[in-house]
Amino acid sequence: MEKEKLDEVLRLHKAWMNNEPGGVRANLSGDDLRGANLSGANLYGANLRGAGLSEANLSGDDLRGANLDYSCWGLSCKTNHVKVDRKIAAQLAAHFCVLVCDDPDYIEARDSVMEFAKTSHRAGDLGLIK
Repeated sequence: MEKEKLDEVLRLHKAWMNNEPGGVRANLSGDDLRGANLSGANLYGANLRGAGLSEANLSGDDLRGANLDYSCWGLSCKTNHVKVDRKIAAQLAAHFCVLVCDDPDYIEARDSVMEFAKTSHRAGDLGLIK
């Protein structure tokens, strides 16, 4: 997505969050945001379903209430200190719990978060609950 268009979406989203006239909830569903600098953005409640977020700078972002289903969460320092809600935390935990790793330390960590991971809305899809 072009920087100018993204800036406009973020501006309208901020207005939406502040209940200002003309504000529009951000819908970035399916958008390619790879490499975008979203650092410090407030994407509370935004639709990021299927968004390409790899290499996007999400550091310090507020993603509480955002829809991250089928999006790509990067594993880098660009995702430090992201604010998430319980739903997103459980979703990340669920994905962690379905990794295939036979390391005893991983197994201990997995087992310690498994009950929380099973509360994810994606737990059934991931085979954590039958």
